[in-house]
Amino acid sequence: MTSERDIAAVPFLRGRLLRAGLSIGRAVRDGLLPPRCLSCGTVVGRDGVLCAGCWAEVSFLAPPLCVRCGYPFELDFGEPVTCGRCLADPPAFDRARAVFAYDEASRSMLLDFKHGDRTDYAPSLAAWMARAGAELLADADLIAPVPLHRRRLWSRRYNQAALLALELGRRTGRRAVPDLLVRRRDTPSQGRLSPAGRRRNVAGAFALRPGCRAMLAGKRVLLIDDVMTTGATAEACAKLLKRAGAASCDLLAVARVVRAG
Repeated sequence: MTSERDIAAVPFLRGRLLRAGLSIGRAVRDGLLPPRCLSCGTVVGRDGVLCAGCWAEVSFLAPPLCVRCGYPFELDFGEPVTCGRCLADPPAFDRARAVFAYDEASRSMLLDFKHGDRTDYAPSLAAWMARAGAELLADADLIAPVPLHRRRLWSRRYNQAALLALELGRRTGRRAVPDLLVRRRDTPSQGRLSPAGRRRNVAGAFALRPGCRAMLAGKRVLLIDDVMTTGATAEACAKLLKRAGAASCDLLAVARVVRAG
């Protein structure tokens, strides 16, 4: 006759067997396809991490930062400080933060994620973003990605910013709206444009998805992008969102360009 003790042991044993099966499955997978560094491809101990060498090379951004745009300072002033650029020409977005600098150490990782079909990078990048932008995420009502034009989305097959927005929504419980904004003009690449040229390039390029205005009223929106260069794209999106009724608009990116000196 089965005792109560035997019955109580069944879920425990089932859990032990399940965990053992998962461990064996991971061991087989790692033997065939071992985890590799997100940047250089060196074999590492687990998925979604950097090797020790790449970790040391990547310039993670941490305080002291401009409280507005998140630009890193070389000196710690001991209190919140706004950089000279934001004082002279305040951006339309309220705050911006990024995980690390966009440079030689991080470029290949981001290009693989953006153009190389490495959508499996999204959970790891989002985890770093959740730490770097914890304050912004805590205040956000909606999370929305910077959109791609449909022609570019068709050729690339995914919007890397939307993948990050959805992953951050899952991690934080905040509402992610991947189609809140649309890109109505297929703007040329911003890569070689001056700051003024970038602003002209994205002027009028974005629109609010029809039917989303009521959802936006009075909400605090967190924009998600992969790389922040001059902030022209975030500026254009923030202006649009605030005109449509958003209470505030912050930006969280994986990386940002940091000027030498």
